[in-house]
Amino acid sequence: MRPSDQMRDLGVVPEGAPILTEPARPFDLPAEREAAEQVAEKLFTAMERIGQAHPFAKGMSIAAPQVDIDRAAALVQPAEPGALAIVLLNPTITDRTDETDEQYEGCLSFFDVRGMVP
Repeated sequence: MRPSDQMRDLGVVPEGAPILTEPARPFDLPAEREAAEQVAEKLFTAMERIGQAHPFAKGMSIAAPQVDIDRAAALVQPAEPGALAIVLLNPTITDRTDETDEQYEGCLSFFDVRGMVP
């Protein structure tokens, strides 16, 4: 079984799925607090399921569309032991720099692909 097939069997939406190319719907907070909490819980559950099947030494992150949820949410689990996961709701880029760093990375939805990413 290819690694990408394993991720698909764990509920990860694979490369080519339309939900991965469409903008995710933002939450109207605080009015949609309960919906945001439900999505966060689904992301924690997915991350636990995926982490049991495949260890991630450098940490892991997952976005709601990757588990077929059309909402603007993501979960980041740093690699440091005991580090708390970070829940992102309606994330936006607020600043950028011209500095770059290159790291070897991959994506759950493109699981057969790994490479250096600036």
